Amino acid sequence: MTEIREVTVEELHHLVSDRAQNGETMLLNMGPQHPATHGVLRLLLELDGEIVVNAVPDIGFLHTGVEKNMEAKTYQKAEVMTDRLDYLNPIGNNLVYCLALEKLLELDVPPRAQVLRVLLAELTRLGSHLLWLGTSALDLGAMSVFLYSMREREIVLDIFEMVSGQRMMTTYIRPGGLWRDTPPEFEDAVTSLLRLTPRRIDEYESLLNKNPLFLERTKGIGVINVEQCRQWGITGPVVRAAGLPYDLRKVRPYSGYEQYDFDIPTATGGDVFSRYLVRTAEMRQSLRIVEQALRKLQPGAVRSNNRKYVPPPRSELSTSMEAVIHHFKLWTEGFPVPAEGVYQAIESPRGELGVYLEGDGGPKPLRVHYRTPSFSNLQIMPLLSRGHFIADLVGIIASIDIVLGDTDR
Repeated sequence: MTEIREVTVEELHHLVSDRAQNGETMLLNMGPQHPATHGVLRLLLELDGEIVVNAVPDIGFLHTGVEKNMEAKTYQKAEVMTDRLDYLNPIGNNLVYCLALEKLLELDVPPRAQVLRVLLAELTRLGSHLLWLGTSALDLGAMSVFLYSMREREIVLDIFEMVSGQRMMTTYIRPGGLWRDTPPEFEDAVTSLLRLTPRRIDEYESLLNKNPLFLERTKGIGVINVEQCRQWGITGPVVRAAGLPYDLRKVRPYSGYEQYDFDIPTATGGDVFSRYLVRTAEMRQSLRIVEQALRKLQPGAVRSNNRKYVPPPRSELSTSMEAVIHHFKLWTEGFPVPAEGVYQAIESPRGELGVYLEGDGGPKPLRVHYRTPSFSNLQIMPLLSRGHFIADLVGIIASIDIVLGDTDR
């Protein structure tokens, strides 16, 4: 068996300059247990005084083997693991997996379920950006913004708990639709959120947009341009903050996003401040999409009637023995999936989240592989941090909005 161990600083010497090996610059570990690394990330820093010469990300401290574990389970049982990847985008993780599986099976999704998928995916984006805003501001010393944004995020999590019974790991989107329909109070709760949140976002901006300390810590820090983003495969708010309006909801629409009217916020600075502006504007656009989805919401089924792949409603289990047998066989044996492969991608709060799913004709996937935005975006840490003060690292790390569960898998 191969020995798994932590890579030592000595083994990473080949990644740093000759000056470090000659003792002219200093090597310093940041993390893996450090509040500003937003997870168990280790950065090997090469410093010339307080100036960053290089920053080498060292991941793997949160590796859970999710992809291989999913391959050992039937397709239905594997889905619960998707929530644990990017734990700030659990509904988005459910969505991309189900879309890929529905492609393989040519499985239909009812119109009401499609609208609810979009609505909940945008609430997830809102909740993720709220957490990003609060923790990023806190890293730079703005504690009030953290408290305020957590206040609004609690409302979003309450809605998730209302519809699924869970605040975060919902597994609410299922192949062929949703786990169940929303409760009667759902629409009122979302309407209340829509009325409240825009003026709360105004409050965040009033605290930060002209704050001289915040501006000094973010403007001109961690700059990247569009061409560099292309070279490194960077997506999401990072590339949009550099000026490229690339968003999969517009470029390759899924789940009916082509039916919604919304803008793709961009900026031109490519720095920490520009990434803040883009994400704040995206929160407003998510609310705009949610409002349209609420108007589109009509009564109807939320699960496909294709009983080959979709379990019967719970209400039938107490009246139909056939439904009980069908339910039992689906959850114990699973269902066969064609020996084909598909790639499906969505726009997560951090960028392009894609899954390659391949069947072998049996009830378990032959291969599950994720293309996660956090893994790609983390690569540019050396590029963003070189030449800046070590104190700027906390703002730079926060601005690319990595989630280590999304990185390690």
